[in-house]
Amino acid sequence: MIRSFGVVAILSLAMAFAGVANAETWQEGVHYRKLETPVHTESTDGVEVAEVFWYGCPHCYRLKPLAEAWEAQAPDYVHYVRIPAALGRSWEPHARAFYALEALGQLDKVHDALFDALAGEHRPLNDGESLAKFVAGYGVDPDEFLKAYNSFGVNAKLQQAQAKVRGARITGTPSMLVNGKYVVTASMAGSHEAVLKVVDYLVEKEHNAGN
Repeated sequence: MIRSFGVVAILSLAMAFAGVANAETWQEGVHYRKLETPVHTESTDGVEVAEVFWYGCPHCYRLKPLAEAWEAQAPDYVHYVRIPAALGRSWEPHARAFYALEALGQLDKVHDALFDALAGEHRPLNDGESLAKFVAGYGVDPDEFLKAYNSFGVNAKLQQAQAKVRGARITGTPSMLVNGKYVVTASMAGSHEAVLKVVDYLVEKEHNAGN
């Protein structure tokens, strides 16, 4: 009996240590950053996950398929949005293109192609005219595109987005912004795959806090 009890105790202890070893502990200030002042979210309910990206960013390009797979499997209460960053003057045309295509309802046609052209092929699509010619190849009217590209509405969307990026003190891409409160990057989490695991953790944390 004593021997049997000892075996059970050892097995239980081993299982407990295995559980600790396999558990992933994400720490504030190490794997993610909490904002002192949360930024505005588009969603009034659920949990917003914002992917802050630039079409010309090779790291965003590598994260893209992982983020899309994560989005496809995300719970119903997750609101996934994309924010094109304009951290430098040369990035602004691409952010404008995103919002112009969104306004025209044509974003799905060209989103992947813009990533391929800018991050994959480093094509010089750095102004409205060159971007208009490019999107025309995907069935988007170039004149309508330029009209939207230079519109007040797109300018307003761009300004709102950049205010949110600045408010979150985001200085590089890709960055994930969870519910306007937490910022996660690969340099903090350790890898692109880990970024999404940290996002999972924060989404669950925010969802549980709201219930």
